[in-house]
Amino acid sequence: MLTAYRPGRGPWHLMPAGPKTAVLLVLTLAVSLLPTVWPAAAISGVVCLACYAVPGVGLRALGQQVWALRWLVVVAFGIPCIFLGVEAALVGTIRIVAAVSLAGLLAATTPVALLLDVVERALRPLRPLGVDAARAALLLVVALGTVPTLARLAREVRSAQQARGARGIRVFVVPFLVLALRHADDLGDALTARGVR
Repeated sequence: MLTAYRPGRGPWHLMPAGPKTAVLLVLTLAVSLLPTVWPAAAISGVVCLACYAVPGVGLRALGQQVWALRWLVVVAFGIPCIFLGVEAALVGTIRIVAAVSLAGLLAATTPVALLLDVVERALRPLRPLGVDAARAALLLVVALGTVPTLARLAREVRSAQQARGARGIRVFVVPFLVLALRHADDLGDALTARGVR
């Protein structure tokens, strides 16, 4: 499985997976729950910048993260802009990008095995309620690993478009959906072969 993890020796990489997950989860929730006003957008941006400015990660990684989210930005800004106005749409988009980037920071600085273990341990108390902690953790980690895979597929489709001189959203969407669905089928087959149902 392709993951977003990038080895490093910075503070985020060296922090134990459990506390790091808790810190970034609290920051992500805080950014997500802020009101849709300009000061909240500024706070979201500053929190995100501060987390990425730490040695071992860097603002370049944040730039790559935001660039990978450009289509999400278009959708997150475009649709609310029609119904809520430019200000609310822009503030909401900044908060969404900050929250997703903070989640991406966790995936980029934590190996998948450690992340899987943290999520599984966190969900164990829910076992009496019928929650299968191992399966839920695997689902979360697979979802995190799918995001960079879909970004890679989008780049491949775009490169193929440019090589052929093709333009237009329809020319991009159809092959991208085909590749994304094929990836989902392959992932499902791989999990089934390993006994995950």
